[in-house]
Amino acid sequence: MSRTSEVAERFTRDVHRIVVGQDETVRLAFISLVQGGHLLIEGVPGTAKTLLARTIARLIGGTFKRIQFTPDLMPSDIVGTSVYEISTSSFRIKEGPIFANVVLADEVNRAPAKAQAALLEAMEERQVTLEGVARALPHPFLVLATQNPVEYEGTYPLPEAELDRFLFKAIVRYPEAPEERAILRAHDRGQPLGQIGTLEPFAAGTVDACAAEVEAVTVEDSVLDYVVRIVEESRRSADLILGASPRAGVHLLRAAKTAAAIDGRDFVTPDDVKSLALPVLRHRIVLRAEAEIEGLDADAVCRRVLARLDVPR
Repeated sequence: MSRTSEVAERFTRDVHRIVVGQDETVRLAFISLVQGGHLLIEGVPGTAKTLLARTIARLIGGTFKRIQFTPDLMPSDIVGTSVYEISTSSFRIKEGPIFANVVLADEVNRAPAKAQAALLEAMEERQVTLEGVARALPHPFLVLATQNPVEYEGTYPLPEAELDRFLFKAIVRYPEAPEERAILRAHDRGQPLGQIGTLEPFAAGTVDACAAEVEAVTVEDSVLDYVVRIVEESRRSADLILGASPRAGVHLLRAAKTAAAIDGRDFVTPDDVKSLALPVLRHRIVLRAEAEIEGLDADAVCRRVLARLDVPR
């Protein structure tokens, strides 16, 4: 078993000591962590999104900050600002909550474009520019952004440039009856939040070691061509106004390499690519009105795109 496979197994086991269910979201969160990517989570309130973020921060031995996005949120509330110190008669930089290893951007679509734009540099370049000086963010750095799929009144749709910076979009649905029962039993025994402190963090450098192992995973030309064909087919789709970006292809490839390492392989298979196509693409494509009238959603269109392509063997 590879190092990444062992770490992924322990990560999943420890997260599930706190968070019930959500297997796909937990897997996508681990891949995002190893790849230095970010995860957009869409789900109704009360599905343990904050609990997941706090648990991940504990496991990596890092810091956690939560930002509640609201219509009056300012960029300085996210990245920080300079404040005047009377005692020293000088300005000092007060860092914002973006300076953490795991940042939960809660209800990210509640804030206007100006506040959302404060995330762009941080997510892509792992730095924030304050007073003309670039300040590096902690490593590792993971943004978990949430949005409510039901309440759209008073929200601001995320622009394509911001959506494209998320490695994955995970859909969190209501738990099944057995999972709901397990959630109730867990709360009957106490608050799960209080159990996070019992988790043993990974040794320093564990995430970096996994990332190095993923870099060594090989990709055959046929698999590389499969990724190219997926993004090209999305751009040709009659159901879409906007297809996958070049960054989407890069993210899909790197996510597939991580999935291979999690399975203990040093090579990528077409199934690795296909299994991650939906969470990589669903937030980057824009449907035509005709497709929406037909009752299609992003996942259905992605499945149509995949169905039109032969899988290399």
